[in-house]
Amino acid sequence: MRIRTAVPEDAEELAAIEKLCFPPAEAASPKQLAARLDVYSEHFLVLQEENGRIVSFVDGLCTDQRNLTDEMYERPEMHREDGVWQMIFGVNTIPECRSKGYASKLLQRFTALAAAQGRNGLVLTCKAALLPFYARLGFKDEGISASVHGGVPWHQMRLTLCDIRQEDNR
Repeated sequence: MRIRTAVPEDAEELAAIEKLCFPPAEAASPKQLAARLDVYSEHFLVLQEENGRIVSFVDGLCTDQRNLTDEMYERPEMHREDGVWQMIFGVNTIPECRSKGYASKLLQRFTALAAAQGRNGLVLTCKAALLPFYARLGFKDEGISASVHGGVPWHQMRLTLCDIRQEDNR
């Protein structure tokens, strides 16, 4: 297994994985993923098997906004490379490769990158069933999100990495 940064040429494969992991109302389209890769591919990590097949990925933009909004999914231009919060839009692992620790490995690497880049932390939304998984990785549940993405309730979770007062100095 190898973890690497995604490249724009990965868009179709990532879209196929996204389609396996999320219902149609929640999954990013190939066009949306390509647009995100064009703007912030360095904030996509993929886990690849030795044969080159991508089996898992995580992605999201950076911003100074504290909360993940539905608008962020649709507007890659909201990415701010110097943003203090790393948003996470999706943690995707193809079904036959789940429960092998791949998503945890990707999130640990994504967290380490955010820390190395001086971010205050990471923010994601998830369904209630995934709260224990993200809590094991250090994320704290902040309750029901304002997000209505896909027409389902989401919990916002945050993993704080550094002193939040730094945000006030930006």
